[in-house]
Amino acid sequence: MTSHGTSPEPSSHGVFPGGTSISRLTVYSGSACADGLEGGTPHMHTASTEAYVVIEGHGALQTLDAHGLRETALGAGSTVWFTPGTIHRAVNHGGLEVVVVMSNAGLPEAGDAVMTFPPEIVADRERYRETASLPTGLPADGVEDAVRRRRDLAVEGFHRLIEGGPEALRTFYDSAIALVRPKAAAWREIWESTVARETRRTAAVLDALERGDGAHLVESALMESPPRERWGMCGNLRAHDVAHPVVHTPGLPSPRPTSPPQPEANR
Repeated sequence: MTSHGTSPEPSSHGVFPGGTSISRLTVYSGSACADGLEGGTPHMHTASTEAYVVIEGHGALQTLDAHGLRETALGAGSTVWFTPGTIHRAVNHGGLEVVVVMSNAGLPEAGDAVMTFPPEIVADRERYRETASLPTGLPADGVEDAVRRRRDLAVEGFHRLIEGGPEALRTFYDSAIALVRPKAAAWREIWESTVARETRRTAAVLDALERGDGAHLVESALMESPPRERWGMCGNLRAHDVAHPVVHTPGLPSPRPTSPPQPEANR
């Protein structure tokens, strides 16, 4: 193959297509909230767009934003997505299973989400941290109880936001920004090494193809990210660490993170 000029930088061999992240979600069931609905913890993302691809069961997505409350039916084949600032709550009407696709892989895991606890909690950084954190070292049933308490408190705050109207929502947004603002610089570093880098690389690939340069094709690789189960805000997660996959292509090492992000609030 011909080569002219500088070839695109090699792939990071660790970035999922588009710098996104994926997980499979079984939405919580078996324990109803005070409003009689079963499902996940209402929350929003401050920087990332989230998508649901429903693969099984049925339910609904409740969303609250500056335009008010709405409910969207979910069934196998439904594909919906929502932008930063959209408060969302997954409701399980029976066997709801979802593939979740998140933009900005690494940011949601680093605290991009803010749960809709009552305003006196969201406005207090330390109270929010204590309320959002799940205990460690407990048996599964103990953690499940903590997840349920966290969810129920967020549902309480969600209904207070609905009742409070636009002013309550603006106050919540202000408190959420205050919570995440100290993390923004570190998030930019994550974004630069994933989404921004892949965008620059694609631009370089297009430049190379216009020159007739296909050197990047010999750098192709196969990668895999096995699922890891954990408790999430919306349900039981089988999450994939797409930033640090197993590389199956001979001669290419698996990425070794220097400081992998620790999940703060999972989907």
